[in-house]
Amino acid sequence: MKFLRLNELPLAGKRVFIRADLNVPQDDAGNITEDTRIRATIPGIKHALDAGAAVMVTSHLGRPMEGSLQPGDSLAPIAQRLSEMLGQPVRLVQDWVDGGFTVKPGEVVLLENCRVNKGEKKNDETLARKMAALCDVYVNDAFGTAHRAEATTHGIAKFAPVACAGPLMAAELDALGKALEKPARPLLAIVAGSKVSTKLTILKSLASKVDQLIVGGGIANTFMLATGMRIGKSLAEPDLVGEAQAIIDIMKSRGAQVPLPVDVVVADELSALARANPIDAAAVRPDDLILDVGAKTAQVFADLIAKAGTIVWNGPVGVFEYDQFAGGTKAIAQAIAASKAFSIAGGGDTLAAVAKYKIADKVSYISTGGGAFLEFLEGKKLPAVEVLEQRAA
Repeated sequence: MKFLRLNELPLAGKRVFIRADLNVPQDDAGNITEDTRIRATIPGIKHALDAGAAVMVTSHLGRPMEGSLQPGDSLAPIAQRLSEMLGQPVRLVQDWVDGGFTVKPGEVVLLENCRVNKGEKKNDETLARKMAALCDVYVNDAFGTAHRAEATTHGIAKFAPVACAGPLMAAELDALGKALEKPARPLLAIVAGSKVSTKLTILKSLASKVDQLIVGGGIANTFMLATGMRIGKSLAEPDLVGEAQAIIDIMKSRGAQVPLPVDVVVADELSALARANPIDAAAVRPDDLILDVGAKTAQVFADLIAKAGTIVWNGPVGVFEYDQFAGGTKAIAQAIAASKAFSIAGGGDTLAAVAKYKIADKVSYISTGGGAFLEFLEGKKLPAVEVLEQRAA
């Protein structure tokens, strides 16, 4: 991927417009409860300020109705937190699309919730041109929104004098490119979740690229059904057995594999008090719920991870929220932490597992992209990335 980077550009005296992802959780009183996304945005803002730019930052927050700013939709709490982190005032500007506000070199303003602007979600060209007129340099530093073609993620990038990626966006694209475009082999993907249907296109895309494909959760149950294994009353999608078999066949034709469980952990019910029963995969009874892989299977997965050159992890392999069904996911986390391979982890449940087992500093790159991360794995072109590539051509 070829795109311009913020740190490659002269910025002194320039008006720099940064599209950030500051969509952070808040409590009922409007207090920010977790500020990782704000902290991740600071390097790009500081770089522009230190280079002598006049900086404008905007983001979406929540799901506001276009044309109507409600108190709960305001970026006011974020302006305050940004001010604290940057050590300088960050003024919040409302009704900013038509200009009418000033920002001097060395100053930063926060432009109110961009999704309140009419035409934002539909990528309205008139709106995009107005926003582009506010700046000399447009910076997209919001990978989490890269799969959406909206006015602040796509349209403005078409019409701004210069369009580039901020440090957070660039790091995501570098890491994903390294993992999927020019990976060190063997390339191992771990894709788990409750349903094959939600990750079918990802699985198909990866089946043509990876050397091993570990599946887990309800996805693994559907693959087990495809190979004639019993899964009791476990979560699965019988109507997608053919799709699962097709993926296994694609892998086999390439000399690759989809290792399925040789042992599992079952229970009568899914609850915090449920008794975990480790059994051989061939011994699953009609009333059993498969809620994790067993110790032997976890070791097989760990051995594959130890031999991998590149690891892509999306999804826990069991109901890891309950410790009695967390053995498989914990084994994977620990194996990735011990591996010398380049590893990238993404997706909400995956990040929760990374945090639970305290391996964040052992994973090469943690993607905060959510839907954008999944669509990249699917092999889809992300609109916000595609337009940056076009502008760099």
